[in-house]
Amino acid sequence: MRSSVYYIPPVNYMGSSSLYQAMDALVKYGFKKALIVTDQGISSIGLVDVITEILIQKNIDFVVYDETKPNPTVSNVDNGLKVLIDNHCDCVITLGGGSPHDCGKGIALLATNGGCIKDYEGIDRSKNPQLSLIAINTTAGTASEMTRFCVITDEVRQVKMAIADKNVTPLMSINDPMLMIAKPASLTAATGMDALTHAIEAYLSTLATPVTDASAEKAISLIAENLGRAVKYGDDIVAREQMAYAEFLAGMAFNNAGLGYVHALAHQLGGIYDLPHGVCNAILLPHVQQFNLQVSASRLSKIAQLMGIDTQGMSEQQGADAALEAIRQLGREIGIPVGLKELGVRSDDLSRLADNALNDVCGLTNPRQASHQQLVNIYQSAM
Repeated sequence: MRSSVYYIPPVNYMGSSSLYQAMDALVKYGFKKALIVTDQGISSIGLVDVITEILIQKNIDFVVYDETKPNPTVSNVDNGLKVLIDNHCDCVITLGGGSPHDCGKGIALLATNGGCIKDYEGIDRSKNPQLSLIAINTTAGTASEMTRFCVITDEVRQVKMAIADKNVTPLMSINDPMLMIAKPASLTAATGMDALTHAIEAYLSTLATPVTDASAEKAISLIAENLGRAVKYGDDIVAREQMAYAEFLAGMAFNNAGLGYVHALAHQLGGIYDLPHGVCNAILLPHVQQFNLQVSASRLSKIAQLMGIDTQGMSEQQGADAALEAIRQLGREIGIPVGLKELGVRSDDLSRLADNALNDVCGLTNPRQASHQQLVNIYQSAM
């Protein structure tokens, strides 16, 4: 038997209109001035104004940093840190999906630990808890609002650095589906498949526990039931709320069980090509699980059941095959590209991509370890 540790933010607000309940609670912490970390897309649709109006009502001062890129960079973190220091902010509020949350985590970590964010690549490299961070989520996908993971692109090396550190766990997470209604179908699809990837990789992880299994199983079934509706009917608040619960449950699972080669491979595509993370995960997911099948057929067969497939009378192998087809079918239904070639990935980059993926911390908990050539083969199959 091995021991396990379970990480989660101390406070988590969920459900319609939970934003206002959370902001009432925020006053009790006594913060004086917040750095709001977001992106220009969020600013353009008025969500920043919603938050700043509440802060004004609560007598909390603020400054906005909205230069976060879709794949946040070392420069994003450095520039945001300068804004925080120059304005004497005592907390960070992140608003958006995974990109603002990751950027904000990087800023908050450096605010209390110093150095460069590159110093913290890997597992638990920091000494001090980050500056207090309140994560307001607007997408049902990354779960970065509640995890100890932070992914930042090193522009020089063209590598997405995976930082797994208990000290980047937010103080508070907020998942109000009312903030998710305005999201376009393509973003809903990509982030939803990201959440499915989190749940499946955690379920197959070598560090899975009964606690993470329970979270992953419920997340998979909720996604199978609600993602298609959320994509097709963006104003379906019930589907949006169920997806918010699903992505949070998937985050609970992978935050404690780890991930696998889908993320290790997808990170490199983001680092070199600046591609959307959720789309890369969605394309790679069935191909990596095909590789894992020889050691994970039983669990994949259970995933088929969780996705609504009747596996009665099937062997484990047949059930696992049905799971892979169910994943592909869901991707087709919500408009995920079929292969990496559609995204502009070049065959002559695959060896370099595999080199980088071998060094990604997410691969450590994949149920089957791969050689460089096997990772190249997975990329090739996903082209």
